[in-house]
Amino acid sequence: MAPVIHALEAARWAESRVVTTGQHGDLVDDPLAFFGVTPNVKLDAMRPGQGLAALTAALLPALDETLRAEQPDLVLAQGDTTTVLAAALACCFRRIPFGHVEAGLRTGDLTAPFPEEANRVVADQLATLYFAPTQRAAEQLRREGKTNHVYVTGNPVVDALLWTRDRVRDDEARREDRRRVLVTTHRRENIGDGLKGVVDAVRALAARGDVEVVLPVHPNPEVEAAVRGGLTGADAVTLTPPMSYPEMVRQLDRCHLVLTDSGGVQEEAPSLGKPVLVMREVTERVEGIEAGSAKLVGTNPSTIIAATNALLDDDDAYQAMANVNNPYGDGDAAARIAARCHAYLEDRPADSPRREPT
Repeated sequence: MAPVIHALEAARWAESRVVTTGQHGDLVDDPLAFFGVTPNVKLDAMRPGQGLAALTAALLPALDETLRAEQPDLVLAQGDTTTVLAAALACCFRRIPFGHVEAGLRTGDLTAPFPEEANRVVADQLATLYFAPTQRAAEQLRREGKTNHVYVTGNPVVDALLWTRDRVRDDEARREDRRRVLVTTHRRENIGDGLKGVVDAVRALAARGDVEVVLPVHPNPEVEAAVRGGLTGADAVTLTPPMSYPEMVRQLDRCHLVLTDSGGVQEEAPSLGKPVLVMREVTERVEGIEAGSAKLVGTNPSTIIAATNALLDDDDAYQAMANVNNPYGDGDAAARIAARCHAYLEDRPADSPRREPT
């Protein structure tokens, strides 16, 4: 959201206020500092071992009090976290318009990804403005009966990525005998057999001898135990702590290809010309699959290994995935979102309870 925040800060018509909920704790501090974003309100809703129900129960009153105090004319949130769900619901209770950035993504399966699919479905039911990253996402919203204020803007994640890449890119000398494979894995629904399959595949790929694997270990205790238990000491595998956002972009820029079960990485990697193998059974980001920049490989180790080997051993197959225009945006999403917000607030009904745009 940093590009959107900056676009609103630069607009004469808007006064923007940034709220962080604490859902991701200290992980958010470094990227906020990197992008020069200072939160106006910092909530403290997260507790160790907190389940989804308890987190939602903590977020709602905290956000409700924030909305009461701030009296905004419009609230924006991006994505499919529990924070987004709670923000949409709190705005509904206060009758404050809610704009959903990254609206319209669907797998059609409430268990995959879990609970993100449910979060975004509910958020879109409660939203007033819909900022869809792609035409497909906008069409999905219209099929669900959303006929007003549906806009195709691209995803501001691409804006943030390109801005960051230009600041962190360096001339690191690549080792000619090895290519770097970047792996990220953290999906809740993959924990167990799925994660074991990912770990087994990574170990086998690293044993090729001509690749190096970099895997930032997610702090989820179950993920960390499985990854470190299966890969610590493996040749050509570097396990790192969670990376800062600039370092993650640097690694994306340097790597040869990406294995991931993340949603956002499926949008980021194609912007840098990196093929993506998606270690999930379904994805809400179908556009990348259709465009050819990404391929679903699931969590079966044999399938992951075969798909990765094909990209490592067949340059034509690699180039076919690497040279695809990113379907998720061109770097100007934030400006489009800010402009649509302005137009909405200018044209809102005369009986709106809010008068001065903020």
